Amino acid sequence: MRRGAKCLDGVGEVIDVVVSQDVLPQRAGAAIFLVATVEDGAESDVRQLLADLSGLTRSVGFRLPDRDLSCVVGIGAALWDRLFAGPRPASLHPFHEIAGARHVAVSTPGDLLFHLRAHQIDVCFELARQLTLRLGGRAQIVDEVHGFTYFDQRDLMGFVDGTENPTGEAAEAAAFIDESDPDFAGGSYVIVQKYLHDLDAWDALPVEQQEQVVGRTKLSDIELSDETKPSNSHVALNTIVSEGGVERQIVRENMAFGRLGAGEFGTYFIGYAADPGITELMLHNMFIGKPMGNYDRILDFSTAVTGALFFVPSVDFLDNLPGVPTTALPGAQPANDDDVQPLDRSLRIGSLKGTT
Repeated sequence: MRRGAKCLDGVGEVIDVVVSQDVLPQRAGAAIFLVATVEDGAESDVRQLLADLSGLTRSVGFRLPDRDLSCVVGIGAALWDRLFAGPRPASLHPFHEIAGARHVAVSTPGDLLFHLRAHQIDVCFELARQLTLRLGGRAQIVDEVHGFTYFDQRDLMGFVDGTENPTGEAAEAAAFIDESDPDFAGGSYVIVQKYLHDLDAWDALPVEQQEQVVGRTKLSDIELSDETKPSNSHVALNTIVSEGGVERQIVRENMAFGRLGAGEFGTYFIGYAADPGITELMLHNMFIGKPMGNYDRILDFSTAVTGALFFVPSVDFLDNLPGVPTTALPGAQPANDDDVQPLDRSLRIGSLKGTT
């Protein structure tokens, strides 16, 4: 549905179809994540880069087509109003810090997110180099992570990551905005966080205790039964079910990363959703707890050091950008955080269900 420009409806009429960015999971062996802040006065340069991004990605990927290079770009709330006139995505707002009694989901700067994926790192690196050349002097890379697939889709803590990711139509429904926000249908929201693991402390735990923390068996990746799975396990607190019994899902594309000399071992969390409130509720459950104080035990071994939220527009939007703001450029004021409506954490949630 979202890969072509036109299709036939049920009565044979040609209808327009939104073309989305390549958000849905791919079997990528490598990824590069770039988060950048944009200097005042560089708005027109960024607009030009956004318009050129599809062609730039094709140019790099054409050299080694078997690598399946893709690039997704997201735009932060503060930058959006500096770039575009007219309506803004209904749920676009800065990522808000979530402070629990023991652990904090920090909020860190970010105007642009580039999520590059391929079977091997070489084409990701070349595209990242081209992007940074285009942004030179106009934006600052504030976070750069080179991710890799670790064995059979495991994180560095040894557990399979993303087992319950939706697929097919369920993945599209979870990731893409529908006609409820018609100006931005086919777009998505993405939250990214960089987690650093204390592997010495984690590896000191017996495997049985690790499985209680995660909520799945380590070797076979089987979810623990409701009778044996703790309520503060990672699986339990990340399962969101509406009052009608429907599981509210997101699409995760996490990657392992590390720097041996620096003793840095981590997971780069990246979650796409049609409604960012679902991801935020998962994080609320993890850091605040459900009930309050019953926080995700995995946070005793894994620390979030970044956190940002972006809107991922459709390819159609990027190919036909709206006009510039009527406020003077450069230096238009960013979105006022005080104008953001408080997050409705209820989402009409009825219960927890044992999937992740």
